[in-house]
Amino acid sequence: MISAKAIIFDMDGVLVDSEPHHIRSERRMFEKMQIPISQEEHAHFMGTATDVMWSRIIENKQLDLELEEMVAMQNRETHLYFSGLPYMEPMSGLVSFLKQIKKQGIPMAVASSSSVGTIDIVMEKSGLRSFFEHVVSSSVVGKSKPAPDVFLYAAQLLQTPPEDCMVIEDSTNGVRAAKAAGMYCVAYAGASSEGQDHSLADRIIYDYAELEELVTTVIDRGS
Repeated sequence: MISAKAIIFDMDGVLVDSEPHHIRSERRMFEKMQIPISQEEHAHFMGTATDVMWSRIIENKQLDLELEEMVAMQNRETHLYFSGLPYMEPMSGLVSFLKQIKKQGIPMAVASSSSVGTIDIVMEKSGLRSFFEHVVSSSVVGKSKPAPDVFLYAAQLLQTPPEDCMVIEDSTNGVRAAKAAGMYCVAYAGASSEGQDHSLADRIIYDYAELEELVTTVIDRGS
């Protein structure tokens, strides 16, 4: 029997359609550094932290670059890009869904591979911060997705066993991380998740109307 006593959301591509902005800021950095990265290569980094992405690029391209320096440069570029955005609109139907979950007293958290600074900017510009008890970046808890560290830490903060948590994810790496954490995973197949593998997810949804129906069913089963 499924029991959802807490819900953990990824941020990029789940709460806001921020993946295109990440892609643009990262491609700007690739161009500055004159590093040829194909769109297919770039897609494999979706859902991973900046240090993981640059570690793989440096290793795969055999570049004479310092990882810490590249991560710092990328974070500055990303923060600058996101800070220049006037507003980040939440996904369609999301706010209504969050209000319903909040009203039912179900605790929620955000567990993202983005840096702490980027998460703060997105939370502020989208107006979503007040819905969540905790907001966590994988950069401060251990390994990045597909490792389960950030989800397990979020569950600990929510004081909920992993098996009682539902994760909403959109990337291959995020789905793998959720399942590695032993959590029920809903794959949100939004516009930015094209090409991502959701085969390990327990359920795939395409909008928050489906998710609202699913969560109501899950809660009823667990009550």
